[in-house]
Amino acid sequence: MASIRAVSQADSAPYRELLHLAYEDSERLGIHFAAYNATQELIEEHIASNLVYLLEEDSRFVSTISLRLPWGNNPGPFGLPHLGWFATHPHYCNKGHGRKLFEWLERNILKKQLKLPALTVGTALEHPWLPQLYMRYGFKEIGRTKLTSDHTTVYFEKIVDENLYIKWAKAHK
Repeated sequence: MASIRAVSQADSAPYRELLHLAYEDSERLGIHFAAYNATQELIEEHIASNLVYLLEEDSRFVSTISLRLPWGNNPGPFGLPHLGWFATHPHYCNKGHGRKLFEWLERNILKKQLKLPALTVGTALEHPWLPQLYMRYGFKEIGRTKLTSDHTTVYFEKIVDENLYIKWAKAHK
């Protein structure tokens, strides 16, 4: 049975292992995401300064997602919460675990708790499946930039609450 919960510092070692395994395919493609080589210190800092959630099944770490906050030490580029380190263990890929976790985050955290107008995410344009995954989740492309030599980052935005978004856009754009 799958359950979803916040990640704690006590989870840092298995969380790091999940990220390493999940990002291994991207690394083999020559696309280098920070989560793949994250040190234990960076993992602990990430857990301490972001909202980090985990989908577990039979006490196994299956999928994770984090939310970088605009007021945190690693804010997203658009003044909105920004998804980060969204990953699923390779043995559990293509079984709906990532979607289940994302939908839970959207329903319970983004809409009910944070009451967000929208959120953003960035990924490698050259990645063979990640840009399409975010578009299937309802994200729309809003920009591109070359942050690293190995890929172009494509940014996406998803409107969570249309009415709040209209008010936010008037105040921030």
